[in-house]
Amino acid sequence: MIRLLQIEFIKLWNNRASKVLILAYFILLTSIALIAAIKFDIGPIKFHLAEVGIFNFPYIWHFNTFVTGFFKLFLAIVIVSMMANEYSNKTIKQNLIDGLSKKEFILSKFLTVITFAIVSTIFVFFVSLILGLVYSDFNELSIIFSDLVFVFAFFIKLVGFFSFCLFLGILVKRSAFALGFLILWQILEGIIRGIIRWKLFDGDTTNTVMGFFPLQSMFNLIKEPFTRLEAVQTVADQVGEKISLNYHTHWYEIVIVIGWTAIFIYSSHALLKKRDL
Repeated sequence: MIRLLQIEFIKLWNNRASKVLILAYFILLTSIALIAAIKFDIGPIKFHLAEVGIFNFPYIWHFNTFVTGFFKLFLAIVIVSMMANEYSNKTIKQNLIDGLSKKEFILSKFLTVITFAIVSTIFVFFVSLILGLVYSDFNELSIIFSDLVFVFAFFIKLVGFFSFCLFLGILVKRSAFALGFLILWQILEGIIRGIIRWKLFDGDTTNTVMGFFPLQSMFNLIKEPFTRLEAVQTVADQVGEKISLNYHTHWYEIVIVIGWTAIFIYSSHALLKKRDL
C-alpha cells in the first residue's frame, strides 16, 4: 500500500497546479483562525466575533467542521484532475504496462482519497483545539472532548465526497466536465427535492427521502451550526420563535455515506475493468 501511495504522491508532486491547490486548501483551513480577529468598533457598537461563542467547547467542533467542509472543493479539483491527467498523459497505460493491475490502480487512488481525508481531519482537529483552548469559556476535559463525533463525521464526509469526485474523474475523463457534472448533480438533487415536496410528501418526509441521495447524505452528516448559537437562540426567543432542531450526527447517516463511498469505488473499478484503455 505504501508503494501505491508513493506512486500517486510522486505524480501529484510533479504537477504544479495540484501543489498550488493543495497548499491553498490547507492555508484556507488555517484561515478560519482569522475569524477570531474580526472586530467591529463603530461608536457605541462594539462586536468581537470570538466573544459570541463560536470557539467555545464543544460547539467549536460543530462550527469548524461545518465551515471548513466548504473548502473541500479545492481537493475535489485535485482528485478530478488527478484522474484526468492519467488519461491525457497516458500514465494509466504506462502503470498497467509496468505491472500495476486495475484493482491496484483504483486502490492507489482510494488510498490517496483516504490520506487527504485523514490529513484534513487531523489538521482541522488541531486548529480547532488550539482556537478552543485560547478562546473557549469552558476548558474542562469532559467538555473539550465531547461532541468529537463531528470530527469523525467530517472525515466520513470527505471520504464520501472525494470518492464521488474520483468516480466522476474516471467516468468523464476530463476535469472540467467532471466538475461540471458535479455541479449539475447538485442542481439535480435540488430539483428532485422540489418536485418531491411539491407533488408527493411534506417537508419532513422529503428530508428523509433526500437523505438517501449522495450529496445530500454527505451534507446531512454535519448540519448547519448557526442556529445553535446561544445568541441566535436568545434573539429567536425575544421575537417569539422557538428553534428546536436536531443537530446530532446519527449512525444511519454515517452508514448511508459509507454505502455511497463503497458504490463509488466499486463503480470506478467496474468502469475501469470494462473500459478499453
